[in-house]
Amino acid sequence: MASNEPILRLEHVGKEYFGNRVLSDVSFTLGPGEIMGLVGENGAGKTTLMKILFGMPVIHQTGGYDGKIFFEGREVSFKSPFEALDAGIGMVHQEFSLIPGFTATENILLNRESTRYNLLVEVFDDRLRTLDRPVMRQRAQRAISTLGVEIDPDTLCSEMPVGHKQFTEIAREIDRSNTKLLVLDEPTAVLTESEAEILIKAVRNLAAKGMSVIFISHRLQEVIDLCDKIVVLRDGHVVQEAKTCDVTVRQIAGWMVGRKVEESHREEGEVRSFGPTILSVRNLWVDMPGETVRDVSFQVRQGEIFGIGGLAGQGKLGIANGIMGLYPAGGAVELNGKPIRLNDPEGSLRAGMAFVSEDRRGVGLLLDEGIDWNMAFTAMQIQEKFIRPLLGGLVKWRDDRAIEECANEYIKALEIKCTGPKQRAVELSGGNQQKVCLAKAFVVRPEVLFVSEPTRGIDVGAKKLVLDTLRRYNREYGTTIVMTSSELEELRSICDRIAIVDEGRIAGVLPAQAPSEEFGLLMMGEIKVSTEEKVKACE
Repeated sequence: MASNEPILRLEHVGKEYFGNRVLSDVSFTLGPGEIMGLVGENGAGKTTLMKILFGMPVIHQTGGYDGKIFFEGREVSFKSPFEALDAGIGMVHQEFSLIPGFTATENILLNRESTRYNLLVEVFDDRLRTLDRPVMRQRAQRAISTLGVEIDPDTLCSEMPVGHKQFTEIAREIDRSNTKLLVLDEPTAVLTESEAEILIKAVRNLAAKGMSVIFISHRLQEVIDLCDKIVVLRDGHVVQEAKTCDVTVRQIAGWMVGRKVEESHREEGEVRSFGPTILSVRNLWVDMPGETVRDVSFQVRQGEIFGIGGLAGQGKLGIANGIMGLYPAGGAVELNGKPIRLNDPEGSLRAGMAFVSEDRRGVGLLLDEGIDWNMAFTAMQIQEKFIRPLLGGLVKWRDDRAIEECANEYIKALEIKCTGPKQRAVELSGGNQQKVCLAKAFVVRPEVLFVSEPTRGIDVGAKKLVLDTLRRYNREYGTTIVMTSSELEELRSICDRIAIVDEGRIAGVLPAQAPSEEFGLLMMGEIKVSTEEKVKACE
């Protein structure tokens, strides 16, 4: 490869999933030792693009992709991640792929272990070479040291804090001697501010040694501080490519959105009235890895839209997961004055609550079943909806026609892009899967609906639709909604009050109309609210 030849060149790359176009005509280049920031809203196509580059099987199982990819001057089309790794492309995904029972050393050197000779090799060949653990430990320590962090190579990954797990993932890619291009997908999302600074310094050092980096992040200031240039994706298209020295955070945000997202604030003069307290939470703790809740208390009034916000890893996601029984929890929760039994998901549903999880694939959906079955399943199991009794109830029959009518209603209302109600959930894009999760909860018609990250993975144009749909259900059916989101402005656009979670506790509860600076101070731990003030705010 000539010195002035880009290490990576994409020409008119596109991708369709089951008739839904998610990438169109994507083209850009990346030079040796260059750091490129790839940014865009959730659902813009970043993850799909990296799956294509890394040869993920789902791409070829769904018809391949359009366009051409050139790596080191030659055209490539990797059929598996192993081919990409052999070519010199490393990737650190958002989800950890570490083996919990292995040490840092064993995870970093997995499938590339150092071995040594012994006499049995003469009889049984190289298959009986033994692990050279001292050399392996030295290699792991060298890769860790490159990152500038202190991690004991002998520590089990199951015992590591989440930040150290992220550094172990990156060290694994650094140890590969042939890595020429490293893709980092939201690498600082689970890191503290100081850890993020260490990582950024390490990435700069890798680039100085000639390694090219694609850095995907929602933290736009980090992108500007670290990267040489940015590529902005919106709705599957490259809408801007620019040097970071020439741009601001505000400009990048504008390119990502393309237009100012219409605010969903209530109309001027609208008067909101609420009933008595419907949900009371006292001293709740939840053992959810990465989102530990230590001591949370709040009250929600009937008909209210109550928001829960805060920085990543502070516990905001653990609250709904604990109340709905998905993770071990303790404390006291009451619905309409009646105690809710924790650690009992079915009991929470039968009591009149529903949950749209942030983990739509792991918790929210039956991936191999149709859209109609996904929407109806919970209501059938808990409330016996869509069931026709025969012979005085001795025989019960599923009402497939009613299920299909219900599915078609929500497909239209939420603008779910699909071939029909029988299409399997696994075949839908992430955003449309999220909409199916919402519909499933709406079908139950709960008294209290918990929704976590309801617009994650949904394109910008559909966000307003989802938020307006939540508001409409709140108005028309009196449904009380507790909404958790990482986006403060999203919470302010729909909620009546917002609680900010910091270090597993409620830092404060403010009306949605409060200045954004006050929310920011709560998130950063700059304001400490006394227990008495918290109780008063909750009421």
